[in-house]
Amino acid sequence: MTKSELRRLYKQKRQELSPETIETYSLDISNQLLQLPIWNASFYHIFLSITEHKEVNTDYILNILSGKDKNIVISKTDFESLKMIHYLLLDTTVIKKNSWNIPEPVDGIEVTTDKIDVVFVPLLAFDQKGHRIGYGKGFYDKFLSECRPETLKIGLSFFEAEDEFKEVHSGDIALDFCVTPNKHYRF
Repeated sequence: MTKSELRRLYKQKRQELSPETIETYSLDISNQLLQLPIWNASFYHIFLSITEHKEVNTDYILNILSGKDKNIVISKTDFESLKMIHYLLLDTTVIKKNSWNIPEPVDGIEVTTDKIDVVFVPLLAFDQKGHRIGYGKGFYDKFLSECRPETLKIGLSFFEAEDEFKEVHSGDIALDFCVTPNKHYRF
């Protein structure tokens, strides 16, 4: 299948999930994350879920990070440059949905990509080699290419891995891990 076919397939698979299943799977993914050797870092970048797209609910992961007293980083998207601006999430951070329904910080303390140790990556599908398919705008590939080489990239998926994607481009950044409700993959 092509990337666009896989995108359509996995968007459809997500739409078929009930709200209850999304919550259960999201909690299971959070519990799987606790088994990974990733908790000694300081700065963790996480996406805030787009509920309209039935994404993994990252509230559970936010609670874990908060409980472990980690620095939590969230982003604001710039659709003109296709870049993301990263901010420290504080109790006082104001979150507002943009025109694409992406929850984002209004403003805050900016964090440079060289400080980020771990990135939780949204995706639609992934393969056995750690390649991911997102929504197709390239925001995360651009962002991940700016991170330090040792920054851990962890995909979150409701579904298990595809065997192998045929379309992999030089600008595609592979994951180090991907976590599903039933297991985690290490690449």
